[in-house]
Amino acid sequence: MASALAQCNTAETGESLVSRAMQAVNAHIRDAGLRPGQAIPSESAFAVQIGVSRAVVREAFRSLAAVGVIEIGNGRRARVGGIDDTVLPIILNHAVLTEQVSIQQIYDVRRAIELRTVTLAALRRPPAEAEALLALTARMDQDFDAPEKVKESDIAFHEAIARASRNPLFAAIVSAFRVITEKTWHIGWSSRPTDQERHANVLCHRRIAEAIARQNAREAEALMAEHFDNSVKALLAAGIT
Repeated sequence: MASALAQCNTAETGESLVSRAMQAVNAHIRDAGLRPGQAIPSESAFAVQIGVSRAVVREAFRSLAAVGVIEIGNGRRARVGGIDDTVLPIILNHAVLTEQVSIQQIYDVRRAIELRTVTLAALRRPPAEAEALLALTARMDQDFDAPEKVKESDIAFHEAIARASRNPLFAAIVSAFRVITEKTWHIGWSSRPTDQERHANVLCHRRIAEAIARQNAREAEALMAEHFDNSVKALLAAGIT
């Protein structure tokens, strides 16, 4: 019993040390005002500063690298990481697969975020991005009989709006939804029973793009709300909750 308790305490102490090392790295990045791509001190330097072993700092580095806070490898000094678009999709997919969140909850969050991104896009987009959005809706119409192509243009459309918002966090979040959308898109498409209803969905995208091109933020937001409400109805009709 005593031996097992000692092992448990040792494990907890190890986790605490790694956590402390991770906090120290984050604090250094903040206090030094470092930006993505800039080098941070070595494992040895942090080990001395914190008073822990290099093994502890190495584990802290690995944990921070896994979520994109730092970049390690290639035989060079660890560097400050940029926004990593690969982390959030993994978390969202895991949350849905393990039924910690539902598809409807994902769509609730998407709706709130994309009503904001479309508003900002209408206000901030340069002419080239407005034209690109219109081109994506034209491609959706052109590829109407090839749903897989329509899906790719549809996803690209929403991601392009997020980028046009000029907020990189919105762009990263909307991009992360791709892993869920790719699994639900065909369900929503096929649950619209007629080509007329599917064409209406494509037309709604076109109207959103036109509102953005005119820089009519209020209309763009209303149309995006309509689009999401219709999409949720389609998923509910297909039994997706």
